[in-house]
Amino acid sequence: MGCFHSKTFHLLSPDSKQQEPLPLPEDPKQLATNPDPSITGDQLDIPVFREFPLNELRAAANGFSSEFIVSESGEKAPNVVYRGKLKDNRLVAIKRFSNLSWPDPQQFLSEASMVGKVRHKRLVNLIGCCAEGDERLLVAEYMPNDTLSKHLFHWEKQPLPWEMRVRIAYYIAQVLDHCDTQDRKIYHDLNAYRVLFDEEGDPRLSSFGLMKNSRDGKSYSTNLAYTPPEFLRTGRVIPESVIYSFGTVLLDLLSGKHIPPSHALDLIRGENLLLLMDSSLEGQYANEDAAVLVELASKCLQYEAKDRPVVKYLLTAVEPLQKQKEVSSHTLMGLSKTPVPLPILLSPLGKACVRMDLSAVHEVLLKTGYRDEEGAENEVCFTIAVILYGELQLESKSIVN
Repeated sequence: MGCFHSKTFHLLSPDSKQQEPLPLPEDPKQLATNPDPSITGDQLDIPVFREFPLNELRAAANGFSSEFIVSESGEKAPNVVYRGKLKDNRLVAIKRFSNLSWPDPQQFLSEASMVGKVRHKRLVNLIGCCAEGDERLLVAEYMPNDTLSKHLFHWEKQPLPWEMRVRIAYYIAQVLDHCDTQDRKIYHDLNAYRVLFDEEGDPRLSSFGLMKNSRDGKSYSTNLAYTPPEFLRTGRVIPESVIYSFGTVLLDLLSGKHIPPSHALDLIRGENLLLLMDSSLEGQYANEDAAVLVELASKCLQYEAKDRPVVKYLLTAVEPLQKQKEVSSHTLMGLSKTPVPLPILLSPLGKACVRMDLSAVHEVLLKTGYRDEEGAENEVCFTIAVILYGELQLESKSIVN
C-alpha cells in the first residue's frame, strides 16, 4: 500500500502506443454539467463588486504598511498583496500592482469588472478594484490559511495527506470548469502559489490569475522550466496552457516537490515512480488511484497543445478518487478553526504612542492646535495614556463585535 513496484506497476507513457490506457473517462466533452447554485455564486455571501476610493483602501491596509503584507515574497514581489480591513470589518486581500502593469485605467477597470462577475465557492472571489492616478488595486476575499506552496513545500506540523491532495486537484478542476463556462478560459500562471485555503481549510483558486499579468497579458511569472511550450515559442497563453499548468500542479501534489515537468515525464516513462511520489504519503493511497493522477498529469503535460485533455476531463478523472468527502478540509489538514484576528489600525498619534516616540506625539498634537505651556511634558504623557488607551479599547470592541 502507498508505494509503487516497478515490476507490477504499468503506466501509459506519453509517447507509447502499445500499452493499454488506464480507465479514465472516455468522452468527457460529451458530459453535461449541472452547476450547483450553492457553489456558483447564487447562494454565496459575497459583496457586490464595486470600485473603491483609494483613501478607503489605503486606510484598510494601514497606509500600505509593510506589516500588512501577506505576499510570500514580501515587498520583493512585483505586485504586493496586503491584508486589510474594510469599514464593515470585512477582512480582504488588496493587490497593489506596479505602476507599469496597467497604464490605461479604463482597460484595468473593464478587465477587473469582468473578473468580478465570476463567482464560485472554490474561487477567491474579487469584490472590488481601484484606479486612481497611477494606483491600480484589486480587492478580494481574504484567505487566512496560507497557500498550497507553503503547505506542500514548507510545512511545519504535518504534510498534506493524500485525500486532501486529491480534493485540491478536484476543487481546482471545478473552478477552472466554471471559469470556462463563464468564458474566462485563460488563467494566467496557475501554480501552487495561486491556491489558497479559506477559514474552513478548503482550497480556493485566486481570482487574481484571471487578470492579465501585464499590459499585454504576455507575462508568465514562474520559472521557464514550468511554462507551457507554446508560451516559450510564441509568448502567448492559450486555453490549453491552463491544462499544462494544471499538470504541473498535479506533479506538485504527487511529489511534494517542485519538479520540472521534463524531469517528471522522464521518471514516468522510465517507471521510476518511487522517485516521483512523495514518500510521506506511503500507505495512504491505492496504487491504482495514484496511477490515474500520474497518467492525468502526463496527458496534461503533452508538448502539443491539441493533445491535452479538456477541462471536463480533469473533473471526471479526479472525482472518483475522492474517498473521504464527508471529512472536513480543516480536519484533514489538522487546522484549528480559530477566528481570524482583525488587524489593529491606529491613527498617526496612536502609532507614535505605540513607538513611545514623544517627538512624534508632540508634533501630532501641535498640528491639532496643542500649545506648549509650563508643565506640558506631564500633559503630553497624560495625553499619550488617554489616546492610546481609548484607541485600543475601541479596537478591542470592534474585534469582539
